[in-house]
Amino acid sequence: MQPNFVSMPLGVVIRKSPGVTRWAKWIWRAVAVLPGAAPESWKELRRDGDVVEYHATTVDLELWRSETESYLTGLSTRLPAIYVVLRETTDPDAKQDVEVVLATASPYEAQDYADTGEEIIEQVPMPDGLIAWVREFIEVHHEDEVFIKRKRSKKFEDRVEDGKGDARISQMSDVYRSPALAKTRVTH
Repeated sequence: MQPNFVSMPLGVVIRKSPGVTRWAKWIWRAVAVLPGAAPESWKELRRDGDVVEYHATTVDLELWRSETESYLTGLSTRLPAIYVVLRETTDPDAKQDVEVVLATASPYEAQDYADTGEEIIEQVPMPDGLIAWVREFIEVHHEDEVFIKRKRSKKFEDRVEDGKGDARISQMSDVYRSPALAKTRVTH
């Protein structure tokens, strides 16, 4: 029996470059991933003036058996990608201004994080070896869902209109009627 999931350590490379406005001092972008990387914490890899690339951290890239459809969607794009989720840190003792929340091969999971608007989602090109690893997992675990068209019953089983309106209020007429105009009497 195959396991429900597999994981691989994945190093995340973050580039720090000067901001272009006075409101953003630095721009943080995930630019690469390192499959099988050792644990690391903000190790400087390259420096070119004010632009610095760091091996920010190593996270586990997990592939789940129930998510193979989303991995297929990700691999079918023009440029398969790993989605890196970054969050601005509020810890004053942190080494840098951002932290890596996770890395995923699922565009659906990345979309869930993008919907909150609190995280930064970066697409990083997936290396060929990682594409092969994800594809192999899909081939072992993916099962196409058969589309079954639902058919309506030809019998009218629900002719009684139970639950129409509020049972505590007696109605002698249609509860969906438009309200009647209130008639006011004018007395002289």
